[in-house]
Amino acid sequence: MTIEDISQDFGKYIAGCRYEDLPPEAIEKAKMGILDLLGVILAAGGTVPAILGVMNVVRQNGGEPRCTVLGFGDRTSPLMAAFANGSMAHCLDFDDVAPDGNHASSSLIPAAIAAAEHRGGVDGKQLITAVAIGQDIFLRLRRSLNHQRLDWLTTTVFGAFSATAAASKALGLSAAQCSNALGIASLGCCGTLEMRFGTGSDLGELYAGFVAKTGVLSAMLAEQGTTGLQRVFEGQAGIMPVYFQNDFNRARAVAGLGSVFGGASMQFKPWPVCGIANTYIYAVLKLIEEHRLGPADIVELRAYVGDFQQRMSYPVEERRRPKMSMDARFSLPFTLGAAAAYGAVRIEHFTQAGLRDPRILAMADRVVPVDDSAFDWTGAMPDAKVEIVTADGRTLEGRGGAETPGNTGNPMEWDHLAQKFAECAAVAPRPLSRETVDSAVAMAQGLESCEDAMDLVRLLG
Repeated sequence: MTIEDISQDFGKYIAGCRYEDLPPEAIEKAKMGILDLLGVILAAGGTVPAILGVMNVVRQNGGEPRCTVLGFGDRTSPLMAAFANGSMAHCLDFDDVAPDGNHASSSLIPAAIAAAEHRGGVDGKQLITAVAIGQDIFLRLRRSLNHQRLDWLTTTVFGAFSATAAASKALGLSAAQCSNALGIASLGCCGTLEMRFGTGSDLGELYAGFVAKTGVLSAMLAEQGTTGLQRVFEGQAGIMPVYFQNDFNRARAVAGLGSVFGGASMQFKPWPVCGIANTYIYAVLKLIEEHRLGPADIVELRAYVGDFQQRMSYPVEERRRPKMSMDARFSLPFTLGAAAAYGAVRIEHFTQAGLRDPRILAMADRVVPVDDSAFDWTGAMPDAKVEIVTADGRTLEGRGGAETPGNTGNPMEWDHLAQKFAECAAVAPRPLSRETVDSAVAMAQGLESCEDAMDLVRLLG
């Protein structure tokens, strides 16, 4: 007897799920996630040097001009559009994040958009459903693991399948085609945390483009009748035994499938840095505001760091002087140095000029990591503890947790996202007018009423 794989469960779910099945909170987070990511893509296109190389490759290999490249005005093939938009989606590390870490939307939303524009006639409800399904499948796979991983980059490993799920829904595939698409996606399912722990590479910025492209390619091949691995997750050499030593909970992956949607928990970022730094930034900014501290008042800034944060802190001299933007976003000394120097953390702090900013560098030299296993990452992203030693001899303690902007206790709402979108659009390759920004926000808020969801995408192209 053939034993079904969870890809078969997922295939039926993807094909059968309707907009009407989505709870209101999943609908809202999908719409918010779409607007948020479109803005982040625009900002990356206008500020990240590596995107110039991406665009050269896209233009040299464009194919039939069916799909929009955001911010540049180009039209290209669905594969190249997914690659281009996906490559920009995580460049700033400003895309949304799950409460327990990892990025889903930066891969699956570009894939869904490219597939929808290729298909044509996809309305707002269909796009919302595709995004909500993709977010849910990502989180189901991520949360099925029994332990936090510090080897595979689960954002890319599981992102290949969630991007494929979103693209498959946008294309309107059958259950069998969706399952086959997931099996095909295994060939693009890879990536390790060396993209985070290592330095000097552009891949930490660009990886979502590769994943988004895999999602669209897998779905399009399945649409043409290509069959994929039938037991891609649970076969004798499937993803779960090979990548994760079968240390996963199958029941958790499928519990409430079609009725419980994990995307409702997605969080939006207030600062363009690795999400685990947000609680630390908040703790520092709160102390600075409460005690009216200026840079001259700060002698030492101690950050209490668990296992994952230690990788953001050592070697400390190297982390204090990052050479590349993504390395700076992953550096706790640099990000806290920016927060303490300016009382804010902004996109411009991670440009080439920002990396050489003497105010940030001087403050980064005063950031001292203190190892503390109490802040290890074991489930949800850990809270933060910092101490500031002042010039007048005080030691001030600050904490960051659920009340950090964007976190569960202080979520970003539409007004926050509208402001963030406007700030991102202002540094796009072709900065948007206020009228266009307002139109985009209004369209995203009312996306379920759009007869053609790609009107929003083309507005920003």
